[in-house]
Amino acid sequence: MAEALATVARVTDLGMIAIRADLDEAGDALAEAAGLAIPERTGIVTDGSRSLAWMSPDELLLILPAPETAAALRDLEQALTGTHGMAVDMSDARAVFDVTGPGAADVVAKLAPVDAAGFPEGHLRRTRMAQTAAALWRVDGGFRVIGFRSTADYLGLILTNAALPGSHLAPR
Repeated sequence: MAEALATVARVTDLGMIAIRADLDEAGDALAEAAGLAIPERTGIVTDGSRSLAWMSPDELLLILPAPETAAALRDLEQALTGTHGMAVDMSDARAVFDVTGPGAADVVAKLAPVDAAGFPEGHLRRTRMAQTAAALWRVDGGFRVIGFRSTADYLGLILTNAALPGSHLAPR
């Protein structure tokens, strides 16, 4: 039996905080509270176990170890004091998968309209994977994919099926 193109693994114990604010006004305070620089448009900044992702012109997503979520949320809320903005713990609303191995780009390319092989480091892409919304970026050895928890079973299934050898889905 042939080996899979890539390994698909559910990632647990991550916290995710959605941040909405005028980044021109609150960006410096948010960067200090998050412990990471504000990423450029479509970027993601990672330092150790934390990542800060640009989601839209007024939205960031802080991804961090679950035990650090409550303290980070307090720090972000304090950073937003006096501004029009919010920080919300979205950890339970998201599902995360890592797609790793030599064929990881092929797996992603089967499901999303992205040039996975040429996908640059340090960039995040919001897209669709088959019929569900997802965000993805490069991690060591492949890609990290975030989707809605309500579609976690479906997202895991399509990623796993796309990783199967001889999958009928052709790379784009």
